[in-house]
Amino acid sequence: MALGMILVACCPPGNVSNILTHRARGDVALSVSMTAVANNWALFVAYIGVVAVAVFSHDALALGLGYAIARGFRLDVPARKAMTFEVGIRNAGLGLLFVFSFFGGLGGMALVAAWWGVWDIIAGLIVAVLWARRTRATEAGAGASGSRATTGETV
Repeated sequence: MALGMILVACCPPGNVSNILTHRARGDVALSVSMTAVANNWALFVAYIGVVAVAVFSHDALALGLGYAIARGFRLDVPARKAMTFEVGIRNAGLGLLFVFSFFGGLGGMALVAAWWGVWDIIAGLIVAVLWARRTRATEAGAGASGSRATTGETV
């Protein structure tokens, strides 16, 4: 029962609201306009949600895979960081160029490429800032003991 209520509550308005507005001598043009916007907005938001989840999942998997491969090959910490970003971050600007050059700026493709670029910057900066903080903390601790941080750091 609760699932049915949630399902109907998430549905945009339809023609019944337009008919009821007409019967009540309300502003039918406004009612129809709001219905049109709500229906298209729901599709747009659903599409954005799917794109965001797909991009987030891909980035998380790619960043993790880059790190795991580097660690598996026993690369040092700076090399692990480089490999993580090289495997995990894509050139979305080039993707946008292709979308507009070869596909006429097809809306869905452009949206995916643009969101991907934004999310790559956000995710990449988060990982970079966390690693930089951890490296500084490790170097500060190593500085007190007199050893090099990059050889003893575990990331």
